[in-house]
Order: sequence, then structure tokens, then C-alpha cells
Amino acid sequence: MRRAATVMAILVAAAWPLAPRLARADAIDGNWCSPEGKHFAIKGPTIVTGEGHRAEGDYRRHTFAYTIPAEEPSAGRPVFMVLIDETTLRLRVGAEESSPWQVWRRCDVTS
Repeated sequence: MRRAATVMAILVAAAWPLAPRLARADAIDGNWCSPEGKHFAIKGPTIVTGEGHRAEGDYRRHTFAYTIPAEEPSAGRPVFMVLIDETTLRLRVGAEESSPWQVWRRCDVTS
């Protein structure tokens, strides 16, 4: 019994540093980067665009939609995002079915 408790304590201690990342991995929140070097950040219903503007959107755990702010090129166009996995999302600008989907990845952490 004591041995099992010790093993469990070691496993919990080893996994603890991963807990914040694991909790966030299943949600669209975070910093996202395109292959072309563009970026944006989502936190709940708020997005900070690559141009630095804040906008409110329709936040769901695995999707996000918003309208491009007036201060930016393509203002007024809708943007739709879908989380594919913990590091990948698809993004489409425009409501047209023919609008191409872009693939974005979580930004690498730098120091």
C-alpha cells in the first residue's frame, strides 16, 4: 500500500509541469502563427489580430468566428476558425464556400 502511494506521488509530481499545457491543449485559446509569419492571439471571446486590434467574437472551445475590425484591410469580412488538433487550426476568411482554408499552427514559445 505504501509503495503504491509512493509511485502515485512520483507520477503526479512528474506530470505536474505539463498540467497547464494539457488543460489548454484542447481549446482554441492561445497564440497562432501562419507559415507566412502572420500571427494572432485568442483568449476566450477576445482576439488580438496580427495588426494589434482587439475584437470580440463567437468563442466555442474548438471554434472561433469574428468580423475583421474596421481599422484593418478586409474590414467587415467574417473569419471562421476550427481547431483540428492541439497544435493546428484551419482558418477561412469570407463566408463563401469557395474561400480557401488556411492552416495555422500554435506559435513556438521563444525567450
